[in-house]
Amino acid sequence: MDEITRLQADVLKVLAHPARIEILHRLAGGPIEVGRLAELIGSTQPNASQHLAVLRGAGLVEPDRHGREIRYRLTDPDVIVACALMRGVLQRRLERLALLASTPSPGMTGTSMPSLLRSPA
Repeated sequence: MDEITRLQADVLKVLAHPARIEILHRLAGGPIEVGRLAELIGSTQPNASQHLAVLRGAGLVEPDRHGREIRYRLTDPDVIVACALMRGVLQRRLERLALLASTPSPGMTGTSMPSLLRSPA
């Protein structure tokens, strides 16, 4: 396995937390101070700081110090492009599943749910 594939897997693991994705989307608008970012995502400042440390470790955000104030910003705005692509993939998947759920299938009752829509046991 090549190094870029390993790095990609590491970044995707970091992005597996919804709060981190929300932080990235908030930072897409420009640098934000940690306390303000915590307010925006409905979190405590220590919790937001922990998420920022993980994102920083993955190289997705970086601090920008202005005197005593530290603001965080995206290291590369294309991370939002990648997130948008994934959102598009997921939106199309949901649309396909909704279409599948609304299409009657032979032998199914009106209350049955296709196995693709059920959660794994």
